[in-house]
Amino acid sequence: MLGEGDRTDPIALAGRLMVKRLHGGSAFADIQDGAGRIQLMASREILGAHSFELFSDLDPGDVIGVKGPMFRTRRGEPTLEVHSAQLLTKALRPLPEKWHGLKDVEIRYRQRYVDLISNPEVREVFRARTKIIEGMRRLLDERGFLEVETPVLQEVPGGGHARPFLTHHNSLDRDLFLRIALELHLKRLLVGGFERVYEIGRVFRNEGLSPRHNPEFTMMECYQAYADYNEVMLFVEDLMVATATAGGRPLKTSYQGEEVDLTPPYRRERMVDLVLEHTGRQAAGQELNDLFEDHVQPKLRQPTFVTDYPIEISPLARATEDDPRFVERFELVILGREYANAFTELTDPIEQRERFEAQAAKRAAGEVEAHPMDEDFLRAVEYGLPPCGGLGVGVDRLVMLLTDQPSIRDVILFPTMKAES
Repeated sequence: MLGEGDRTDPIALAGRLMVKRLHGGSAFADIQDGAGRIQLMASREILGAHSFELFSDLDPGDVIGVKGPMFRTRRGEPTLEVHSAQLLTKALRPLPEKWHGLKDVEIRYRQRYVDLISNPEVREVFRARTKIIEGMRRLLDERGFLEVETPVLQEVPGGGHARPFLTHHNSLDRDLFLRIALELHLKRLLVGGFERVYEIGRVFRNEGLSPRHNPEFTMMECYQAYADYNEVMLFVEDLMVATATAGGRPLKTSYQGEEVDLTPPYRRERMVDLVLEHTGRQAAGQELNDLFEDHVQPKLRQPTFVTDYPIEISPLARATEDDPRFVERFELVILGREYANAFTELTDPIEQRERFEAQAAKRAAGEVEAHPMDEDFLRAVEYGLPPCGGLGVGVDRLVMLLTDQPSIRDVILFPTMKAES
């Protein structure tokens, strides 16, 4: 163990100069790299007058390399005694607010590179994000799911209710859309014989900005042959445990000061029963969903599987056996927000065509987010889509929960921003 006054053999370090303090013929400084910060001590006596002057002229933000032995100060702080120093990259812009860090959220999101330099805790959020996704991928791999990649550019932007981004392919002289979901191509793979598939990827929805919405975001979708939404619920509980553990978050935790317990099993309630309980009203179709979103969902604070959604808003899900007005669908709601959406998938090509036709009529009537007709997907289902359960998880919202971040822009490295004024 290094004691006061002891010196190690010389070592080489490199990093960004963050703080510099001059004291006559000596200078103390902090440099920072991906592993953290360490203190430097330079002196005119060791470096010589010319080299010490060059070191003294360095600015916060400069990237430097230094060599020298390590020792501990009287206060016990590990410090490198600078025997040589080299400027590696000159910073032409000063770091913000000296050593107090960058606090203006607009600048933080727009200039993430400065945010990461100035606020080490931000780097920890994104390290946790990576670990959470690793935990998600590890569980899927252990359960026998095959990770795949499907097209971002699509002829028909299906699998969700959202307005897509439109682009044009010049060589083919045809319009294409950025995908709004991963669902329909993954189901095609089940038709082709893969029985468990998943994808973690960017999807794009041409919608507004909010603390929970960014036009491009990350989804995980997985599909399992010969499973229904009850089996998917069990998987979601395991997924929440796996991702919380991977991200270093206890199951009994809090989000923005409100306690939440992610320990399974989670409450399960039918949407129609919840609406009746909270509003005293019986409803169906879109009205039921509107009542749920307005009067019930914000009150669901602990993890709750809300099941059996109206068929009118679920064109890709199988109807329940006891009541065809509803489908075998659930959403996981925590603290009033949706974190997962899953179905027992509709596999009947005749009924699927009828559902698409009903959606097409809504589009013709002006409902731009109604599901478009997709003839190739119908053709695939006609070859035989096995019974299956599907799941979609908004990765960014999950990371928000597990890192206690208030906005989706806090967990996306480069969020979409309004134009700079």
